[in-house]
Amino acid sequence: MSLLKLFLFCLFLIFGTLCSAHNHGSIGVNYGRIADNLPPPSQVVELLKSNGITRVKIFDAESSVLSALANSNISVTVCMPNGLLSSAANDQSFTDSWLNSNIVPFYPQTMIEALAVGNEVFVDPQSTPYLVPAMKNMYASLQKLNFSADIKVSSPVALSALQNSYPPSSGSFKSELIEPAIKPMLTFLQQTGSYLMANSYPFFAYEANTDTISLDYALLRPNEGVKDPANGNVYMSLFEAQLDAVFAALDALNFSDIKVVVSETGWPSAGGDTEFGAGMDNAAAYNGNLVRRVLTGGGTPLRPNDKLNVFLFALFNENQKGGPVSERNYGLFYPDTKKVYDIPLSLDALNGTMSNPTNRSKAKVPIALPPVNQGPSTKGQTWCVANVQAGQEKLQSALDYACGEGGADCRPIQSGERCFHPDTLEAHASYAFNSYYQKMSRASWTCYFGGAANVVTQLPSNLKCEYPTMTGRKMLHLM
Repeated sequence: MSLLKLFLFCLFLIFGTLCSAHNHGSIGVNYGRIADNLPPPSQVVELLKSNGITRVKIFDAESSVLSALANSNISVTVCMPNGLLSSAANDQSFTDSWLNSNIVPFYPQTMIEALAVGNEVFVDPQSTPYLVPAMKNMYASLQKLNFSADIKVSSPVALSALQNSYPPSSGSFKSELIEPAIKPMLTFLQQTGSYLMANSYPFFAYEANTDTISLDYALLRPNEGVKDPANGNVYMSLFEAQLDAVFAALDALNFSDIKVVVSETGWPSAGGDTEFGAGMDNAAAYNGNLVRRVLTGGGTPLRPNDKLNVFLFALFNENQKGGPVSERNYGLFYPDTKKVYDIPLSLDALNGTMSNPTNRSKAKVPIALPPVNQGPSTKGQTWCVANVQAGQEKLQSALDYACGEGGADCRPIQSGERCFHPDTLEAHASYAFNSYYQKMSRASWTCYFGGAANVVTQLPSNLKCEYPTMTGRKMLHLM
């Protein structure tokens, strides 16, 4: 690579990184504890820190957990269980007492950023009437303590509260919930400057509709996208479509100013015989691609300027949970703190500045924000090809890097060699990108090149050339 090209490429990387750092959202994790084999909270806090996780949501107000999180610089969302809603709704002295027992002893040393009053309350018609009164009492109690400016009050809502979710622009809440519960809750959130918490699980939608929903679309892999016929918006992932259905439902009730935090989302790494789509590779693809999507910035088609703030579900596999097999297999980590699958969980990890044995020098990483492992194909192979939407300039810069400092074998695409034709930038870049990707053992971060490349799980059909696989011994002919 010439010095001029190297200088321009470095400027491109620096600019891209600065832009991403300015626009990226946040990734948190749900720390559930329905298990008898989990590590102590102090060890969990170290696990969170070592993986760059700065936000956590817990499902109660366990004192040992809140104590361990003190002075950790990890923001915490604390939940009041559904069983306490009626007491919290009927008497403000109850929320006074609950805060004095569960929050006051730990705050502000423990950075409590929000209180989730109940969880998916609308699923239970008997508990629904208590929700908004409980939220109001909790906020009034926070005001007494002068905590209300810093600690938000909200409540996670399941997508089952939507009456319509497709197409996204037609999103609406169930009519029977609007007047007695939804509008009062949204009015409260608006008045207190809080946000709506929404639990979004594309896995459930895919599992129930495998005949109509593309797996790539559900896993945030490259796909053709789905067009909303009402407004022309094109969705590249089911996650964004679900989130925009929530935004459309808010818009329909004139609450467009309320922000949304995705309080739960995830994909199980194992499931029962009828839990279609559950599996290790798919879980790694969904959660990993979602992390990259959130941390590289930008909003959804309906709210392009809103940052995405997402809590993955869940930190651990929880062996005492009931229900189907998948319920015990949503964890990012096993109870011994080993990763269930290897994905980055922070912007630093995406940028390769955390534990990356292959690239100790950040300057050697040829990308601004690398992708996550999108999972092997059913035949155990994946390839890296050019992303034509990246533009000629970005493709050329990435090609220069791959064939230069990257050390890709670019001899076959030289003039007169077997892979020179078709003589196009896309074809040459695809060969070079894949050479680098396979050479680096298909490591997740090695097929991005600043957005100039994508992982594919099927043999590309546009190049009449042999591609090397990861082993470097077997050659596959592309027709």
